[in-house]
Amino acid sequence: MIKRFLGDATILLGRSLSHIKRSPDTIITTCIMPIAVMLLFVYVFGGAIRTGSDNYVNYMLPGVLLITVASGVSYTGFRLFLDMKSGIFERFQSLPISRSSVLWAHVLTSLVANLISLVVVVLVALIMGFRSGAGVLAWLAVAGMLVLFTLALTWLTVITGLSASSPDGAGALSLPLSFLPFVSSAFVPTDTMPGPVRAFAEHQPVTAIVNTIRGLFTQRSVGDDIWGALAWCLGILVVAYAFAMTAYRRRIA
Repeated sequence: MIKRFLGDATILLGRSLSHIKRSPDTIITTCIMPIAVMLLFVYVFGGAIRTGSDNYVNYMLPGVLLITVASGVSYTGFRLFLDMKSGIFERFQSLPISRSSVLWAHVLTSLVANLISLVVVVLVALIMGFRSGAGVLAWLAVAGMLVLFTLALTWLTVITGLSASSPDGAGALSLPLSFLPFVSSAFVPTDTMPGPVRAFAEHQPVTAIVNTIRGLFTQRSVGDDIWGALAWCLGILVVAYAFAMTAYRRRIA
């Protein structure tokens, strides 16, 4: 059963990745917003923001990485919507393949595309002066956190892709997801915010994830942030996966 699922998912993943190869502009488009945010905040607002860090790009990069993921996952919902409208899912159901492998192929495609986008953004950050003394294990931990975050958000967009009635609706979730880092510790310390805004910022998932990644980059203790980040990511992933599979079964029933 598992062998069959892996085989089906691999074949369908190749199909989805071929779409990315034919349309590399999707990755370029994903990178434009976070890079623009970095340029704007570092070279325009950076001098006026007090974060306690000598290099502002070091402080804000974790939040920009999350914005990159939030921007990129919208294409998963869009591609799913197009597949549903084209009738390809119905044709897949007539074949002896694992049902969940169809969705997992889209999710893994999102993961690959987002990892490429993240590498591009980090390279631009390095050009802008980002530096980290983090070791290999810390970088692997950052990569693991970003993979988990990407999977969680991708399964959320799977739900919208299966439920939307228009292409715009399929990718609509990316906008509020991209906005969350701006109301967190990603760009300014939360203690500079007004009371209600600060309370929201300190208790939403992005702040815990940003603080964890920032701590790993700066080789500081991540404290309880890492457990909060893992709890948020795993919780969103499990709930989103359950709802996505329910929505999928209803669509193909």
